[in-house]
Amino acid sequence: MAADRRANWLKGVLDLAVLACLRSGESYGYELAKALDGAGLGQIKGGTLYPVLNRLEEAGLVEAEYRAAERGPGRRYYRLTDAGRAALAEQGESWLDFHRAVRTLITGGGA
Repeated sequence: MAADRRANWLKGVLDLAVLACLRSGESYGYELAKALDGAGLGQIKGGTLYPVLNRLEEAGLVEAEYRAAERGPGRRYYRLTDAGRAALAEQGESWLDFHRAVRTLITGGGA
């Protein structure tokens, strides 16, 4: 039950979390998954992450570039667009407002 609840929460914030991971520079899927896990969001499988990246690209919030590798398969690198940076700032502030409201309810009014 707790895992289902956590998965539902993650669905609501994963796009924003991916944008936040790209704030400091470009990255590829596996690195993004490691960053999300390292941030405490758990293991995000490719079947969840890549549709998010595709959706963000279609919305013009990220750009992607395929690069061949000397060894092994090539990688698709993602980076924020100006629109992605603006969305991260706006949606990030909205998320923080929502988080504060929920935290206030849960803690009985404390910060």
